[in-house]
Amino acid sequence: MSDSLPADQLQALDQQHVWHPYGPMPSRTPALPVVSAEGVRLRLAEPVAGRDELVDGMSSWWAAIHGYNHPVLNAAAHRQIDTMSHVMFGGLTHEPAVRLAQRLVQITPEALQHVFLADSGSVSVEVAVKMCLQYWRSLGKPGKQRLLTWRGGYHGDTWQPMSVCDPEGGMHELWAGVLPRQVFADAPPGGFEAGVDEAYAAHLRGLIARHAHELAAVIVEPVVQGAGGMRFHSPGYLRVLREACDEYEVLLILDEIATGFGRTGTLFAAGHAGITPDVLCLGKALTGGYLTMAATLCTRGVAEGISRGEVPVLAHGPTFMGNPLAAAVALASVDLLTGQDWAGEVSRIQDGLREGLSPARDDAGVRDVRVLGAIGVVQLDHDVDVAAATRAAVRTGVWLRPFRDMIYTMPPYVTGDEDLALVCRAVRAAARAG
Repeated sequence: MSDSLPADQLQALDQQHVWHPYGPMPSRTPALPVVSAEGVRLRLAEPVAGRDELVDGMSSWWAAIHGYNHPVLNAAAHRQIDTMSHVMFGGLTHEPAVRLAQRLVQITPEALQHVFLADSGSVSVEVAVKMCLQYWRSLGKPGKQRLLTWRGGYHGDTWQPMSVCDPEGGMHELWAGVLPRQVFADAPPGGFEAGVDEAYAAHLRGLIARHAHELAAVIVEPVVQGAGGMRFHSPGYLRVLREACDEYEVLLILDEIATGFGRTGTLFAAGHAGITPDVLCLGKALTGGYLTMAATLCTRGVAEGISRGEVPVLAHGPTFMGNPLAAAVALASVDLLTGQDWAGEVSRIQDGLREGLSPARDDAGVRDVRVLGAIGVVQLDHDVDVAAATRAAVRTGVWLRPFRDMIYTMPPYVTGDEDLALVCRAVRAAARAG
C-alpha cells in the first residue's frame, strides 16, 4: 500500500493511542505491526530478529482454525458484502443468520434447538446467564439467581462472566469485592485420562445440593479450562454435573467458546462425556477468525420457560445481532470444517505436539507438559518472563503469546508438519528463555 505508515511511525502512534488487551496505557512494549497474513504465516511490516514473517502458533487467540486469507471464507465475505453488510435483527431477518442457526442446531446435541446470535464470546455468556435467571423467574423462583462454577475457570471480560472467573489469582481478582458473589467449587483434579476422583465428585454434588435453592445454573468450561490456566480434566466430571443438576433442578451451561469446533478432538468438548447442556456458548472459531460473532444455544425447555413468564421475551438485543456479513462467513467456516476430515487433522496435530513437546519434560524449570487435540502446553515452575519468551519465539520464527507460568500453542488446523515442528521448537525456546 503506497500510503502505508512506516513501521516505526505506526508503532509510535500505536503506543501513544491504542490500548491493547491486558496492557497499560501508554504501552511500554511495542506491538509488532502485521501487514498481511496467508495460511499460517503473519507477514511483518519490517523484519524482527531477522524474520519478516512468523508462523502463527495461536490461531489469533484460538479463532483462525482455517488459517488466514482462506479462499472459501474470502468468497463468502465478498458475496455477502456485495449484497448486504448489515441490517437490524429486530423485526427483520435474513438468510445468512437463519441458515447459520439451522446449521448450529444440526451439529450440536439434539436437544439444543434455539440459537441467540451474540456479538462476542463474553456476551454469549452474559446471554446464557440472563437466560437462566429469567427462566427461574418465569417459573416463580426468583431466588434462584446465583451461579456455581469451579476454580481455575475463565469466561470473559464482561460483568457476569467475570463473576465466574476464579476470584483468587484469576484474571479478574481486582473486582472480587464488586462482582456478584457466586459459589465456587475446588478446581477439578487435573488429567484428561485421570478418571473421576469420587471424593471430588462428592464435593461437586454436595455443593449443588446445598445451594440448589439459590442456584440458577452451573457454568463450566468442559474438559479444558482455557485462559484460567490451560488445565485439562476428566470428562467424567461433566457427567457428575449433569446428573446433579438434573437431580437438584439446576440448569447447566457449558462454555465451549474455546473448546468448540474440534479443538479438543471432538467437535464439541461435551462429546467426550456424551452429555447435553441446557445452554451452550460458542464463539472464537465460529467465524474462522474473520469477524466477531458468537452464539448461545438452549433447549426447548429453557426457551418455553422464559416465554411463559411475566416478561415473555428474552430481554437482550445487541445492535449488531445476527450481522449478515459475520453470519455468512460463520456458515462458510462451519461448512468448511465439517466438510473435511477435521478430526484427522486435529489428531495429526496432537501427535505432532506430543512428539515435539515431550522432550521439554527434561528441561530445567518445566513443571508439566500436556497435549490434548490441537492444544499443547508447557507449564513452568515460575511465572514467565513474557518479553524474553516472546523474543525467543520470534527468533525461532513463531508467534506465541505466553501468560502466567505457561508457554502454550493452539495452532490452526491447516498447520503443516514442518511448521508444527517449528512451533514446538519455539515453545521450548520460549520456555528456556522465560
